[in-house]
Amino acid sequence: MQKEVRPSQDQQASQNDAARRTARSLALSMAGVAQQLAEKPWKTLWTTLEYRVLKSLSQAERIFPQRRRIKFARSAAKRAPSRFLEIVEQAPDVVAVAMPSSGKPVLRAEEFVTYDPTLQPPQTDIRLIAFYLPQFHPFEENDAWWGKGFTEWTNVGKALPLYDGHYQPHCPIHFGYYDLRVPEVMEEQARVARQYGIAGFAHHFYWFAGKTLMERPLRDMLANPKVDIPFCLSWANENWTPRWDGKDSDILIGQSYSEADARAMIRHVAEYFRDPRYIRIEGKPVFLVYRPMVIPDVVKMQAFWRDEARAAGIGEIYLVGAQTANGESPDSWGFDASVEFPPHGLWTLNFAMSYRPYSADFGGQIYDYSEIVANALAVDGKEYKMFRGVTMSWDNTARRPNMATICENFSISDYRRWLAELCRRLRADPKIIPDEKLIFINAWNEWAEGTHLEPDQRYGFAYLSATRDAFTADQSDPNRS
Repeated sequence: MQKEVRPSQDQQASQNDAARRTARSLALSMAGVAQQLAEKPWKTLWTTLEYRVLKSLSQAERIFPQRRRIKFARSAAKRAPSRFLEIVEQAPDVVAVAMPSSGKPVLRAEEFVTYDPTLQPPQTDIRLIAFYLPQFHPFEENDAWWGKGFTEWTNVGKALPLYDGHYQPHCPIHFGYYDLRVPEVMEEQARVARQYGIAGFAHHFYWFAGKTLMERPLRDMLANPKVDIPFCLSWANENWTPRWDGKDSDILIGQSYSEADARAMIRHVAEYFRDPRYIRIEGKPVFLVYRPMVIPDVVKMQAFWRDEARAAGIGEIYLVGAQTANGESPDSWGFDASVEFPPHGLWTLNFAMSYRPYSADFGGQIYDYSEIVANALAVDGKEYKMFRGVTMSWDNTARRPNMATICENFSISDYRRWLAELCRRLRADPKIIPDEKLIFINAWNEWAEGTHLEPDQRYGFAYLSATRDAFTADQSDPNRS
């Protein structure tokens, strides 16, 4: 008698997710075909056939390259009979189809969580590091470029929904519309972050050939021991351009690279490296670089950084490059490791044509968050050292209204599942030493990009609560997420 083989919990969950996605697609297709055939039977029948053929071609991985399949998918989206429908998932095995709802989305989501002031910082073997944006205070250059008093909140507060059900604007609670020149803000951020299991912040650092931007919060933090949370620096080595206006060619302040500048930068950040709160791996200060691939002779540059750090008495440094393009190995840069920077590298098919934007000028992209999570969890181990990363939803409508990149169908449960699985894999990996058990989160406060652990009016503390739940879940059992 043959022994019955039962799928594991992970396999069963994956099969259930696939079944739900298939059910959604079938429901959309059948409902859309029925509706449109009733109105224009011959014309819509031909459109539906085109849609199904193009959809099939977009999924033919063994026949067509990815670029061609994406073109097929976009063509299919233009013909999709489901464009006027909204999918409502009532239960894991039930899919209902309904007409779109009107008006703005409900302000408070069912997943809303209130603040728990009694929480104590959890003990864990994994360090969660959240990226941190400093552009929440006015400074001279922004006053000149955008107008007096401009901060990140200026665009966040002006964002409007682009279509029915679109969650905008994002409105903060607890910390409010803060100014990072007020010392109590960073003190409270540190306290709350630690309550919910955030082990440190990776502060974006802006250096342009000897000139820094937005460094005041970092300098204030360095001088204030009440900001009681570890930190590291992440060099945002891009040209500064007015991206939210779409004028990427207009460089406001540019990058340049040289040996002299490389050494000057390390001398400048050495003071941060010496701080006892600075995040280290085996005693080495961790320094991240956002785009190593754009640095000419990056191998030489990193050698200058290391040499200057030794000369400054810092010793060895631990260099980490963000994977924002094609997943290059850190070995090609001379770095110690790379770090995922989702949603970069995880985009799915663009479903913008399935939505009805309020403006005919909308030319942005809309992706499915659940598909992004599925793509992330399909990534297996790399031959090189790579720190995994997660993100909440993504939506930069505040910066680029009609050219926004948006993740729809975000759910707290999907985010929790993503992070929990990465924690499980990290704990089960025998190649990772204890000091390298890091996972990065994008982000603590990227409000204009719609991804923030800081609480908002829609989800409250659900982002932080899910983060704490995900990585503290049954730490005694590495096989459970």
